[in-house]
Amino acid sequence: MNVDLYEHNIPERFWRLLVDPTPSREEWAEATRRAAAVLPPAVRAQGTDTRGMLAMMLGEGQFGPRHWEIGAAQRLYYLVKPAIPQRLTRRLRQAYGAVRAGSSQMRWPIEPRYAWFQLGLIGHLLRIIGRDSFPFISFWPAGRSHALVLTHDIETGDGQRFVPAVAALEAELGFRSCFNFVPERYPLDWGLMKDLRAGGFEVGVHGLRHDGKLFSSHRQFLRRAVHINGYVRDFAAVGFRAPLTQRQPEWMQALEIEYDASFFDTDPYEPIPGGTMSVWPFQMGRFVELPYTLVQDHTLASILHETTPRLWLEKVAFLRSVHGMALLITHPDYLRSPQTWRIYSDFLRTMRERGDYYHALPREVARWWRARASATGLDGLPAGTVAEVTEAGGVGLPAIRCASPNGSSWVA
Repeated sequence: MNVDLYEHNIPERFWRLLVDPTPSREEWAEATRRAAAVLPPAVRAQGTDTRGMLAMMLGEGQFGPRHWEIGAAQRLYYLVKPAIPQRLTRRLRQAYGAVRAGSSQMRWPIEPRYAWFQLGLIGHLLRIIGRDSFPFISFWPAGRSHALVLTHDIETGDGQRFVPAVAALEAELGFRSCFNFVPERYPLDWGLMKDLRAGGFEVGVHGLRHDGKLFSSHRQFLRRAVHINGYVRDFAAVGFRAPLTQRQPEWMQALEIEYDASFFDTDPYEPIPGGTMSVWPFQMGRFVELPYTLVQDHTLASILHETTPRLWLEKVAFLRSVHGMALLITHPDYLRSPQTWRIYSDFLRTMRERGDYYHALPREVARWWRARASATGLDGLPAGTVAEVTEAGGVGLPAIRCASPNGSSWVA
């Protein structure tokens, strides 16, 4: 586990306090030690090593050194999957995910402990220094309370043909999203990509062949990474998501991207379960990681048999309360189902009625987060605003007030 990949996410850089004098390194360390009580045992075992704690959470180190390996059973599954009836694969995933959700050390669908840690940490720091509040650079532009990011993975030619319908729905409701294409699985519609970009949407790269073999070995990954980087340039893309959310942080540093979106905060239904616990973007070596935080559409509709966006909206309520990022993956392939289409449409219409979130393309969110992390003030940070974190009467987690430029505010 390379702890250096996560060193830019230390609490000082996360909070971006606007105080003089700034808290000392010792004060940050003591606040971190106190706040760590809410974290899983494997993370707390790192003691006062903040970088080690971050690697255990953001780098999923708490799940052991073989966490990223694809087991023999999974390799066999992907080999024979094309011959398995889709109904059977759904039942297998439903049973497997339910077992893992019940036995996992991660909570689902809401894993609050990293958010509790960050909020608790700043509360302890207030008490250590003896202040009632801290001003800091607001998490999101224009003082918005949380972020909303829409992404799509296009797995088949049928899904690609349905993309215009998805884009039309979103444009009608005032949204824009990123569509991730698999370069070598179906004939690419280059004209569609051009039209999407012209319409204000983003185009990204979704693996190479979507065959479950991208991470079969380091040598294999590096060979394919050369081709992936070529498609990143051909697509005029800056972002990537690995098929099946298979992932390996150190290997992925070979990708020439601004951001990745292959990780998640918590998800027991994916081939490699676990999660980063983070509901915010974070730096992972050379790129920004945008973890998805809302359950995927296929899991929601086909595995859990939900018929409404209830789970999405409940998670958004939590993310709003901690000023996090609601990042959703849907698939034009599955949105062709009337039930899944209705769920997604209802979700978008409900979100349209709300006005307190920062809606942006993934590349815009990644660039904002990188700029905010290096900013020492609002100069040179367009739409940056000052927020305030307070003790909230000394009970529970601190409260955050985000003031927008027009004077309105949201409190959580």
